[in-house]
This record gives sequence, C-alpha cells and structure tokens, in this order.
Amino acid sequence: MSLRTRLLCLSIALVAVGLLGTGLLVTTALRGYLQERVDDRLALTGQIAARLAPPPGTGTPPSVRALGVLGDTTVTYVDDTGAARRTFDASTAPPGGGPDLPRLDRAAVLAHAGRPFTVPAHDGEHDWRVVALTQPAQVFPPDRSAPGGSVAVATSLEEVDRTVTTTRNLSLTAGAALLAVLGVAGWFAVRSGLRPLTRIEETATAIASGDYSHRVPELAAPHTEVGRLTACLNQMLGRIDTAFRARAEAEARTRRFFADASHELRTPLVGIKGYTDLYRMGAMPTREDVDKTMTRIAEESQRLTRLVEEMFLLARLDEDTGRAGADGTPAARAPAFGLDLAPMDLRTLAADALHDVRALDPTRPVTLTGPGGGKPATAPAYADEARLRQVVTNLIGNAVTHTPPGTPVRIGVGIAGPHAVLEVADQGPGLTATERDHVFDRFYRADDSRTRATGGSGLGLAIAHALVTAHAGRITVDTAPAQGCTFRILLPLPDPPEDRAADAVT
Repeated sequence: MSLRTRLLCLSIALVAVGLLGTGLLVTTALRGYLQERVDDRLALTGQIAARLAPPPGTGTPPSVRALGVLGDTTVTYVDDTGAARRTFDASTAPPGGGPDLPRLDRAAVLAHAGRPFTVPAHDGEHDWRVVALTQPAQVFPPDRSAPGGSVAVATSLEEVDRTVTTTRNLSLTAGAALLAVLGVAGWFAVRSGLRPLTRIEETATAIASGDYSHRVPELAAPHTEVGRLTACLNQMLGRIDTAFRARAEAEARTRRFFADASHELRTPLVGIKGYTDLYRMGAMPTREDVDKTMTRIAEESQRLTRLVEEMFLLARLDEDTGRAGADGTPAARAPAFGLDLAPMDLRTLAADALHDVRALDPTRPVTLTGPGGGKPATAPAYADEARLRQVVTNLIGNAVTHTPPGTPVRIGVGIAGPHAVLEVADQGPGLTATERDHVFDRFYRADDSRTRATGGSGLGLAIAHALVTAHAGRITVDTAPAQGCTFRILLPLPDPPEDRAADAVT
C-alpha cells in the first residue's frame, strides 16, 4: 500500500481501538453501576422480607407486592432444608419464567452471608440477581418453636441488560459513523499533509528525465521536517545542477581545446608537408628556391615548436593546479609549478615594458604611471621574475598588435589595497562583453579574420592567466567598445621579513 493509505489505515485503526476501549469501559462501568443499584434494592427488600412471615393463601398479598414496585421481583420462602414454602411474584408474569434458584438450605444461605449472587432465568434469556437471608423463628407465630427458615428475594436483570445493550449499540453506531467521517476527513488531511512529498516525487521524476533545473516548492515552514527536507533537497539539487553544468562545460572546453589544438597544429604541418612535396617533385630547380623553401620550413617548425611548448606549459599548469589543492600560497605552490620565487619590485618590469613598447613602435605614446594614474610607486612582490616578465611581454605585445599605430599605451605600477599592481592600458577599440568573458580562454581570438601572424595562436592570455594564478594572484581586464582595454595584474604583498623568518624557523 502507499504511504498515504498506510497512514490513513493506521489512524483509523488507532481511533477504532480507542473507541472500542472507551465503549467497553463505559458499558462495564454502567453495568456495574446499575447492578450495584439492584443490589442495594435487593438488600433492603431482603431485610424487610426476612422480618415478614409467609402469608396464608395462594395470592400475593399487598405487603409482599409492595416489595417489588421498583422492578420485577420475586420472594421465595424456604425451610431449613431448602424446600420452598411459598413463592410470591411482584408482577403478574415474571420475565423469563422467573429465576432458576439453586437449593437454598440453611447452610447454603449462611454461606452466601447476605451477599447478592446471580442465577439464570428458567428460559435462560437473562439473569436474575438474588439475595438469601435467614429468618428468625419468632416470625412464625403462634408456634415459636418452629424452624426459622429462609427467604430468597430475586430481581430480574432484564432492564439492566436492556440498558447496557442499548448503550453499547448506540456507542457502536456513533463510533462507526465517527470512523466514517474521520476516514473521509483523514483522507483529505493526509493527502494535504503529504502534498510536499508528492511535489518532491514530481521533482525527482523531472530530474530523472534529465531536467536538472527543477526545484522542490517550499510548501512547509522551514522549521518543520518537510521544510528542512525541502531545503536540503534543493541545496543538493543545486549542487548536482552546478556539478553537471560544470562537467558539461568542461567537456565542451575539452572538445573545443582538442579541435582548436588540432587546427593550430595542422596549419604548420600542412605548410611543412607542402614544401617538402614541392621539393620532392622537383619544383625548386635553383638553389635560391631551395633556400627560401628551407627558410619557410624552419619558420613553420619554430611556430609549431612554440605552439607545442605553450600547450605543454598549460598542461603542466593544469595538472599542478589540481595537485595544489586548497593551499594557494605562493611558497606552497612554487615547487609544483617550478617557480623560482624571490623578492622583487614590479617597477622593474614596468620600466622594461616601457622600453619594449618604444622598441616595438617608436611612434606610439607611452607613459608610466601609478595604478589608474598618478605617480608610479613601489610594488613589492614575492614572485618569479622571469615568468612575470613573460606575462607582461604578452600584454605589451597584445596592446601593440591589436591597436592602431599611434594609439597611446599606459603602464601603471604601485600598490592597491593588499595587492601589488601592474597594469597595461591602451586606448584602442576595446572588447565587447562577450569577448571580455572569453578573453582568457584558450585558442580564443576576438577577431577571427586576423591571421596567425597578427592574431597569434590564442594561448598567450590563457598562459598569462595561468601563470598569475600560479603566483596566487589575479589578472583582470576592464574594457568596453571604443574605450580601450586595461589588463591588471594583482599579486599579494609579501610578508614582512620578520614573519618570513618566523615561518622559516617553524
């Protein structure tokens, strides 16, 4: 059975047991109360009858009939041997044919000690309540030497049984009606109470079909069991959705990486193969043609070597990033990445970058400022100067290559908050929001129409991002269309000398 049906059946069963127990207790208490009333009346009637002598005649005298005004009562006088002397009925027809009295000799009467006892009726349909008392000899004048005998007063329990039966039937009828009403109300109550579980089931079904965006509606208060279950499930579903999205994005990046890498590697290989085919076919008759061809093959080989080295460097950075774990301090990450960390000042790189720009394009205005403008300032860092120089050279090359001739370039260096900052800014055409989001992706080029001579392989900024991250730093870009680009390197400031000495001692 379903949980809803089991809960409903259990609730109805518990209510039914409670009603039956209550009804049994009530009817038992009612029977005891009514029987106690009968016993009190029997005791009083028996005491009166014991003081009366059996009247002569066959009819029931008024004095005896008056003893049974409260119910169906019979009075039987017996001698000491138990033989009946006279029997008087307080009603015209005792129900059930009267009580089926046992033999009541004097010893039996004395054994009952005046306590009421129950006997069946002659027809066996119901019971009678009987009290037996001894009579003194003085009640039999004029022969006072005659044996005293005994008297047995019996009252029918038919009225008691009828009252108890009526009460029991009413209790059963009311209980059955109450169970029916509670069953209908309980069905809707359980259905309403389990509605959150139904919604959870529907959400799980939708997720099982592949739609991971579903969430369980919050149909209960957060402090309830269902509310806490809903919150936990939604948190778990959010993590599952994030994990699946991340896996899908990783798979997409991997496929894109292999496709781009294959394309980038195939281009120089095709060129090398083409020149070698031309040489084998004899299409280069002169020495000059052979020298030009060998020069082209050497250039393509160098480009191929450079591309493979860049891909190998990125692969190493990715592998070591996974091994580094949660410890992102430069000192802990240096062995994994092969960084030669040492104290340095980013102003050295900024000054060299200024000379690089003038060497690449003497007509281009270039200035050295602080971060965002102002005067340049010291920017101490604990880093690998050679690797950072590779990053800065890449940024300078991009600024010169991807902006029109004569476009001003600004190099900023200094401290901003807890970071040493070096930035390269230009006033070129800038990037759109989509291009900005993908600028550090591998093999990404903002302008696909550029040749590889002007656009590069698309790995330079990816390598720059990986190298800065290896230093526990960040590289960001601020750009907008027609507003230029500002690439900013942020590295954590080094610890004071005394802190580094204390770390070395520990």
